[in-house]
Amino acid sequence: MIKFENVSLKSLNTFGFDILATELIEIHSEQDIIELYQNGQFNQPYKTIGGGSNLLLTENLSQLVLLNKLLKKELVSETETTVTVHFGAGENWHDAVMYCVDNGWGGIENLSLIPGSVGAAPIQNIGAYGVEIKDTFESLRAFNTKTGQFRRFSNQDCRFGYRDSYFKQHPGEWIICYVSFTLSKNPQTNSSYGDIQQILTEREITSPKIKDISNAVISIRSSKLPDPKDIGNSGSFFKNPVISKSQLSDIQQEYPNIKSFSINETQVKIAAGWLIETAGWKGYKEGNVGVHKNQALVLVHYGGGKGSEIKTLAEKIQHDIYNKFQIHLEFEVNIW
Repeated sequence: MIKFENVSLKSLNTFGFDILATELIEIHSEQDIIELYQNGQFNQPYKTIGGGSNLLLTENLSQLVLLNKLLKKELVSETETTVTVHFGAGENWHDAVMYCVDNGWGGIENLSLIPGSVGAAPIQNIGAYGVEIKDTFESLRAFNTKTGQFRRFSNQDCRFGYRDSYFKQHPGEWIICYVSFTLSKNPQTNSSYGDIQQILTEREITSPKIKDISNAVISIRSSKLPDPKDIGNSGSFFKNPVISKSQLSDIQQEYPNIKSFSINETQVKIAAGWLIETAGWKGYKEGNVGVHKNQALVLVHYGGGKGSEIKTLAEKIQHDIYNKFQIHLEFEVNIW
């Protein structure tokens, strides 16, 4: 393991806020984690950072910060139709997706270009363009910082929900070490969500391969979402809220064009971006922060600002959306 003191986390959060950590330790192996446990490090409060892409830092951190750097890409088993692939939690998520796409293993290509680490993916049950982690997740290995034991979690054990999981409900209790996915060697592509099919049509692709789907998703995300290297952001800041169909019917009286997606017989998911844009926040700027001009779901940091400014802006948007639509927006981003 590698230890640092009074280190800036500016390069470790995609918002780019210059927050200081009193102590930061890079974890490079499971043995590092065991040593930290044996030394009593987990008896004090701590935080774990992966890719820092779903994180809003609002103040300097006096507690221990762990940077997960467990790396591995490995094919562990295969059948005639599937493969099981094993990744270290510290691997870059998009690189992991590209590794699978390049090998012709399908199932996560719709999740291309999502920033962050492999270990963070199941915590958030990341999803995009009709696909979620839970669809291909096989298992993960995690360390319990209270008992000092490793445990294997199955898909069912993780209790995946919409941008939710067992680990999100038990923060600080587990360190994810490795994640495995079961992917198809003869994949069926999914182009039904968003603008994927439009991109394929424009490119005259009638029988898309997983590489074509990945390229289309990358093109769409690049056109709609700002690159954190150019402007600080964490991607989608808010979850798409779920409401009853009766509430949707009431809202449609005033807003007949509201974007919704049916979940079951009684509930629908509302496009949070539509709510924020309709309320007039798209492109809004306040000091050093604002709402992105091309995507209302994305809050941005222009530089020189503080995480508290983003939090204040997000709360203003929450309040306004509730007043206009009687819908509560939840943060997708973790706030420290």
